[in-house]
Amino acid sequence: MVRGKTQVKKIENTTSRQVTFSKRRSGLLKKAYELSVLCDAQVALIVFSSTGKLYEFSSSSRVATMTEKIKQLEECKEKLLGVGLESYTVDELQKLENDIDRSLKHVRARKYELFKQQIEQLRNEERRLAKQNEELKKSELQELQPENKSEKDSRREMEDVDTDLFLGPPEFRRTTA
Repeated sequence: MVRGKTQVKKIENTTSRQVTFSKRRSGLLKKAYELSVLCDAQVALIVFSSTGKLYEFSSSSRVATMTEKIKQLEECKEKLLGVGLESYTVDELQKLENDIDRSLKHVRARKYELFKQQIEQLRNEERRLAKQNEELKKSELQELQPENKSEKDSRREMEDVDTDLFLGPPEFRRTTA
């Protein structure tokens, strides 16, 4: 039986996603082992689940080194999250607080930099829209101007018409005008 190609996209159903992760993780670890045995290659594999759980494989003695490194990283993460600080001294806590303050300053600096970039982008967009608005107003005025010209022409024609009322013969009218 031939299987069809699986479309690669996130599985929306969490249960199905977890089952698929578990099966594929097992297959991946098995393939890593087979590659190390068949080809006499040193293979290391680290997989983190969506919940942050660690799965690892290594074909050489680097496992101990990698495990220790991972343990240190997890401890560091827990310290930054404030977990398990009971055994720390005041000096260690002060150092940790300074490290967090320094990190916070970097995060804020980056945030403000992004805000400045967004503000500049919005100002550029505002200028572009204002220019576009002016162009639209000009084109609208140009479209209306021919109508205005005909109105002016008809007003001039009306002004040219003599509407004064005179009593008497037409000759008298020519001499006074």
